[in-house]
Amino acid sequence: MDELITFMRARLDEDERGGRDATPGPWSYDPGKEWYDGDDFVTMTNGQEFVGYGGLSPFRGAVCITGDAGHAQSAKDAEYIAAHDPARTLRETEARRRTLARHAPAAPTEAGRRTVARHGYDPQTETAPLPNAEPPSGAEPSGAEPSGAEPAGTEPAGTESAAEAEPDAPPRCQHDGQPWPCPDLRDLAAPYADHPGYREEWRP
Repeated sequence: MDELITFMRARLDEDERGGRDATPGPWSYDPGKEWYDGDDFVTMTNGQEFVGYGGLSPFRGAVCITGDAGHAQSAKDAEYIAAHDPARTLRETEARRRTLARHAPAAPTEAGRRTVARHGYDPQTETAPLPNAEPPSGAEPSGAEPSGAEPAGTEPAGTESAAEAEPDAPPRCQHDGQPWPCPDLRDLAAPYADHPGYREEWRP
């Protein structure tokens, strides 16, 4: 269960390092400007589309060149790169870390495990049923022992404890009560699906 959290933390750390190591922003693209560089006649006379850094004013230099000036795709590439500058990467990374923390798996309680095993619903919310299960009528509130059950901590002689006799409840998201990993967490990991550490069972 911890593998997905470990994977996401590592990817977000990589994203942050990339944002901090890149040329400081803001990055910008001005379709009215062209970049000229080089020592030969061709490069000195043919302008190129480029992404600048330091803002439109003052202009400090070029982060990258995307192609010949006036070329439609080169202009679109430059505009896209400028919009995804390091400052945006760092903001997105922090937002994703907060989302990851919100959607961590909830720690199951002993009473919760017994209730889910018996009734098939989540005792923490009582409104988020497990798949294909409904809370039974008259079900005990969260943390309560079933009617007629032995007091907590006691078991009939010669029988297994409830925790031993019944399977553990499946992990649930602490934020929305969905089976973990929840849909939001799967979506959060989806952009990294091409990473070799990504697992198919995490796909949305």
